[in-house]
Amino acid sequence: MSGRLEGKRALITGAAGGLGSAMAWRMAEEGARLALTDVDGDGAKGLADAINAAHPDAAVAFAHDVTSEDQWKSVVADAVSALGGLSVLVNNAGVGGPLTFVEEDTIENWRRQYEINLLSVMLGCKHAMPHLRAAAPASIINISSLAGLVAAPGMGPYNATKAAVWMYTKTIALEAAKMEWNVRCNSIHPVFIKTAILDPFVAMAHGDEARAHERLSRGIPLKRIGDPDDVAWAAVYLASDESKFVTGTEFKIDGGTTAQ
Repeated sequence: MSGRLEGKRALITGAAGGLGSAMAWRMAEEGARLALTDVDGDGAKGLADAINAAHPDAAVAFAHDVTSEDQWKSVVADAVSALGGLSVLVNNAGVGGPLTFVEEDTIENWRRQYEINLLSVMLGCKHAMPHLRAAAPASIINISSLAGLVAAPGMGPYNATKAAVWMYTKTIALEAAKMEWNVRCNSIHPVFIKTAILDPFVAMAHGDEARAHERLSRGIPLKRIGDPDDVAWAAVYLASDESKFVTGTEFKIDGGTTAQ
């Protein structure tokens, strides 16, 4: 451990999943204390227990529906109480959906992705901000997607919600800067990463994961899909004071895809 995040106290949503878990481990290794939340409360607790076995008293866990404002209020309050404050918010919880063209799409599909991918980010920023201001310098990290910058057929609600996260991030960054709160806000935009969000593509390849990954990597200059740690180390940088002059920007973790 190099202590890059010594003294930082971070809340990570969607922590039981692949990206959330990777970010939690890397942040704990760098000295942060963590509040891990997920709609899968048992999964979040299992991760916290594993992290605490390696880094005593580093993590607490809470069941958390990120679409509920009441739960945001209680989870933030509980996290602040358990950690002694809050200096980093990682809005990581998110979902994909079926590949559906416009004439087949449904309000339910759009509403689900809107509430989890976008509304949750607003609620997190809203209810964490007073505590982040009190603990400044502080950082908000919103996990968007390359799909928020580059569109694809059949991904209307995912493209739209992730693009909105990108732009909302800039709004929060400018508001915080204008008010001189010393709270930075940035977004991370991964291309395909080895997590459960690739399951629909694996299903399209009849369950052949290697074949699905090979297909997905064809358009990536580095000729592979990403690992969760590729995102986690970017989050460590943005959570640390190393990024003290970085706000309102988008970090593309895409193997060179958007450079083409």
